Parts: sequence; C-alpha cells; structure tokens
Amino acid sequence: MAYISLSTRDINVLEKIKDPESDPSMAVQVDPSLPKDPNILDQEVYNAVAQQEREIILSIQKLEIRSSNAKAESAPVTDIIAEYQKCISQLGHLIEAHPKYASAYNNRAQALRRLCGDSMLISVPQQLPQALLRSVEDPERRDMARMALSDLDRAIQLLTPATPYSRLSPQTARTLSMAHTQRAAIYHITSKLVTSSPLSVDSRRREAEWTELKFAENASRDFAMGGRYGNEIAKGLAVSTNPTAKLCGQMVREAMKKEYGEEASV
Repeated sequence: MAYISLSTRDINVLEKIKDPESDPSMAVQVDPSLPKDPNILDQEVYNAVAQQEREIILSIQKLEIRSSNAKAESAPVTDIIAEYQKCISQLGHLIEAHPKYASAYNNRAQALRRLCGDSMLISVPQQLPQALLRSVEDPERRDMARMALSDLDRAIQLLTPATPYSRLSPQTARTLSMAHTQRAAIYHITSKLVTSSPLSVDSRRREAEWTELKFAENASRDFAMGGRYGNEIAKGLAVSTNPTAKLCGQMVREAMKKEYGEEASV
C-alpha cells in the first residue's frame, strides 16, 4: 500500500473539505449559571411553565409506550392519535400563554412530526414507520407541516444568540440543537423524495419554491447547527449530507488517485 505523507496544513485543508461548516473558533460556550431560558428570566415563572410542559411530555411518553404495544399486537392506534392531538392542543395553549417559551414550540413540532412523519412536505408522502397517521388529506397534512416548520423557525429565532460567541445555558443549547436537527430531518427526507413525488407546501412558506438541491443544502446547514449546539449525530450527518462537501471530496479523491495511485483515499 502506498504511503502518503501529508503536512498539517494539508490535513487541515482536507478536514475543511470534508466539513465546510467546521470552525473551532465558533464553538458554543455553555454556561450553567445563565438563566435556563433567556426570554423568561423570572425563575418562578420558568419553573411553572417548565412543569406544565413536563406533564404534557410525560403524557406523550406514555402514549409512545402504548403505541409500541399496539404495534406489537397489530392493534389500531386511533385512540393514541386522538391523545397525541390532545397533547398538541395543550402545547398550543401553553404557547398562547407564554409565546416566548421556545421549548414548547420545539416539542409541538416533534409531536407533529410523530403524527405526519418527516415526509410531510410531499403531496403523496411515503408512509414512513415514524408516522402514526397512515392516511391524511393533503390540506390537513399541509397545515400540520406549516405549523411544524413555523414552530421550529420560532424556537430557533427565540434562542439564537446575537453573536456566535455568546454564552448559552445548557437548556438553551439543547433546545436549539433539537430544533435545528428536527428541521434538518424534514428537509433531508424531502430532498430524497421530491424528485419522485410532488412537493406540496403552504404557499406562504419559503420551502414552496425550493428545489431538491435547496432542500439538501438547508438540511446540511441545519444538521451542522444542530451539531454545533451539541448533537454529535447531527454533526456527522451535516458532513454526509453536504452536497458541496460531497463534490469537493470526490474531486480531491480523483486528484489523489492521479497523484498517488488507486490506493490513495481521503
């Protein structure tokens, strides 16, 4: 096997090609002493809101256990779907009462993804195992998709710091990571399906005009942000789904093959 000697600069360049979003100087600074939510500074109010949210999430977790049992027994999930919709409604009430509480938006989007699946932007979506709803009319699916994406946008908007160097509480970083990663998952699945199935997105949403490449680029970008805020899986997916990184990586591999032979690889 050919031995290839690369300088430190060469290695750094190759790492940048594999992960164009990487920048060690932009690492998130987590500070546990900061308020858990930058928009709810009163600790008593935050505790009360977070407790309401935990109770709803606990109900959802119980529904997941029931769903697993129903799947194992091939039993209908109609009641489970109705309870999920009730939890989504409860999160909606929480959002109405506390419109700057980002975590509730993130969790409502997650519940909507559970109902519709990540193919929610496709008119005739493939029935992914994730989706509880096996049949949903296009207008209803489009409304749920609009709400899910709007919720994720809002959560990200509420918590994204003014500068990349701002310190964040662990709770803020976690919610930002989850919101970016959830949105990335929707975009990623859409980029895979949109070439074979028609896109159907609320005309008020920016995604209504996106192409396959646009979905792929934004999926990679959101995965990168999810990784930056702490999700290592999202960080890895950012590299593997980045269309620019794929193209650059392929070009580098071809160049190295010509320079060092077929055994060379990046």
